[in-house]
Amino acid sequence: MKRPRVLFLCTGNSCRSQIAEGWLRHLAGDRFEALSAGVAPQGLNPGAVATMAEVGIDISGQTSDDLAAYLAHPPELVVTVCDHAAERCPLLPGATRVVHWPFVDPAHAEGSDEEVRALFATVRDTIRGTLTRWLEAGAPFETETTP
Repeated sequence: MKRPRVLFLCTGNSCRSQIAEGWLRHLAGDRFEALSAGVAPQGLNPGAVATMAEVGIDISGQTSDDLAAYLAHPPELVVTVCDHAAERCPLLPGATRVVHWPFVDPAHAEGSDEEVRALFATVRDTIRGTLTRWLEAGAPFETETTP
């Protein structure tokens, strides 16, 4: 049986979407195929890799992909994790459902190293909570906003 593909979409595919991809893979196992992409990929942010490593999840092998790679064969669910990506997400053919779960972008954090790490951790934990609630609710593809 084919696993539903869930694509997390943000602007740069460097932080939030990468963190969400790692969490879904970790929390749901092989129930879904977890993916991420950006409307203007920037590469994997080292802060995202470090914050996930703090909770024992290695996302260092994930890649920063362009949404265009998924247009010919779109996933079943696209979750936009920032307003910019939601505004620029094209109409996808087929049964693709697009929902919007916005999160703060830790890539733009300012302050001391400790303050930046704290923001990455807050975003990481918020994304985990959102995905946990979504999974506990049966992972409904109809979800319009953050569960």
